[in-house]
Parts: sequence; structure tokens; C-alpha cells
Amino acid sequence: MCMRLYLNGEYDAVLKWPFHFKITFCLFDQSGQKRHIIDSFNPDTKSNSFQLPTAQMNIASGIPKFFPLAVLQQEEDNYVKDDTMFIKCIVNFNDFSTMMLPYLLSLNPGLPNHVQERMIENELQRRQQQQQNQSVITTTIPVSSPCT
Repeated sequence: MCMRLYLNGEYDAVLKWPFHFKITFCLFDQSGQKRHIIDSFNPDTKSNSFQLPTAQMNIASGIPKFFPLAVLQQEEDNYVKDDTMFIKCIVNFNDFSTMMLPYLLSLNPGLPNHVQERMIENELQRRQQQQQNQSVITTTIPVSSPCT
């Protein structure tokens, strides 16, 4: 199996090269137990794989040992149901903290991208507001003089 993202196209001129954004893959557990398989990597910016494409495709790169094929071939596999598996690939263009990763992976992968993006934006704003509220809260502790 292979997943490829062809970045060569109309936006190459506005992307920053070499490609340096963190990439996360998630293989979804379809049993409802949420035992998703998640792995990430940061591109090796010195590799030809992440340079501005000069041909139709750069040299492939990724996570070669993401998940053992033998596990997928087991009869009671939780990752393939009805000959279907779901893999999500997240390219972190916005430098999301790793704290956001559980939220990102909890989103329904069937939702349109613009809906997912809006939900992520709302969650980021909610968390930023929550963080601001926590930093504003101050506590006053009364100090009394000791009894004599």
C-alpha cells in the first residue's frame, strides 16, 4: 500500500521549500475502541524528497514501518471492515501543538474539509480563550498578623 501527496502544482510558487511541515498518519480503529495507530515525522529538509519538484514526482519518503501487514491480514482485524480502511494524513501547516492531535483525530473523517477546518479553528479559539482566562484569574490570600 502507498499513500502519496503530489504537491507539484499551481501552489508550488507560494509554498516554502524545502517542505518542512510535520506529517502525521492515523490508521483508524473501526471497532469503536479508538485504538488508532498514529505516527508522525518531520521531513528531512536535506532529502531530495522534500525539495521543490523538478519532475512529476520526487523520491518517495515516509514511515516505512507504520503498521505490520500481518496484523491487517488477521481475521479479527479492527482496522479493515468490509474491505475498507481509513487513514488520515495531517500536514501541520499551522504548527498545531501535539495537545491538539487528539482533537484533530476525533473529527469525523467524512466531514468536508472546510467543515473540519472551521471546527479546528473554533477549538483553537476556545482553547486560547480558556488559556487567557486561566492566566487572568488571580487569587487574593488574606494575611493576618499572628495572635500574641
